[in-house]
Amino acid sequence: MNEIYFDADILAIRESVRQFRDKHVAPLVEDCDANERFPIELLEPLLEAGILRMPLPQEYGGMDANCQTLSVVIEEISVAMPALGSVLLSCFSPMRIVGAVAKPHQREAFHRLITSKPMVLAFCLSEPEVGSDARAMHTRAHRRGGGWVLNGRKRWISSATVSGCYLVFARTGAGREDISCFVVPGDAKGLSFGKPERKMGFRAQVLADVVFDEVEIADDCLIGNVGEGWRALTMVANTMRCWGAAAIATGLARAALDAATLYANQREAFGRKIGKFQGVSFKLADMAIALRQSQLLLRDTNWRVDNELPDVSARTQAQVSMAKCHAADAAMRVTTEAVQILGGCGYMREYQVERMMRDAKAIQIFDGSNEIQRVIIGKYLLDTS
Repeated sequence: MNEIYFDADILAIRESVRQFRDKHVAPLVEDCDANERFPIELLEPLLEAGILRMPLPQEYGGMDANCQTLSVVIEEISVAMPALGSVLLSCFSPMRIVGAVAKPHQREAFHRLITSKPMVLAFCLSEPEVGSDARAMHTRAHRRGGGWVLNGRKRWISSATVSGCYLVFARTGAGREDISCFVVPGDAKGLSFGKPERKMGFRAQVLADVVFDEVEIADDCLIGNVGEGWRALTMVANTMRCWGAAAIATGLARAALDAATLYANQREAFGRKIGKFQGVSFKLADMAIALRQSQLLLRDTNWRVDNELPDVSARTQAQVSMAKCHAADAAMRVTTEAVQILGGCGYMREYQVERMMRDAKAIQIFDGSNEIQRVIIGKYLLDTS
């Protein structure tokens, strides 16, 4: 299907990523899920394919990829392995934030660090007692000598134990928005990790606590100015929901619809293909409607964000929440129906739709829960009425 929001360059990137996915990612899905294993062997191929550093400037091996491009990449990867889509989200987000708010010398230091070797990155915001209310964080940073010292604990951090660099938000003052953003190298002294979580889905993604115990970092590891961390979150991180979680959900829903449609065209009962039964064909139709709605909302939102950055309007911010919320709910609905259409086979690991359903649930929770997205949308409507 033609996409009016995609130019020739994006279409070429999409085809390239599809080929990469089918060759390198798809063969690892079952093993990584069954053994809860991070596919570390994909680091070099991702780098060689030009995917790992896409948001970076060209001189550092990137292509200055915009939101629409990153969304396409993450969606296509997530058709096979949503957990890897989440890993890429955790890589791309720090690159985008540093690119948007860092000073030139900070940006240079960050780029040197993350291009020193192939690595994934981690985005450290949530804490044991702080989830949706990010401004209540307890992790602190204070000056010491010519640098900074971090103390605190971040929770549910994607790629926690395998990252080479961590983008960390920490409190630097007494006010609720006195939050600053820091880059912490993966080999920093005092950096440690909790036990990797055992999860319902996204099993190829390592999730664990990241602990900062008197972690000393250089002054150029501060990103932007002191106290500008909340601005970075609202200006850049909030909009990542449309090219991040929404894209992961959309790719996952595509895979589930394809699997259900294929099965309905092959499985026979009562002398005909089960897809010929109206009860099944109507399910497929509703799944396709939900998926297409997600795709169109996703494409349009990314187009708007790309055209409005760095000052994304409140209206578009609300649409970002709509895209994330709808895509996540649609993925949950589509994958659940896929399991139902496959019946007993759908409940078996061999057919993968049970994994898709397990993965889909996480997207309604991470990157800002769907309940929080509805709060944002409702507030916008009431404030502008």
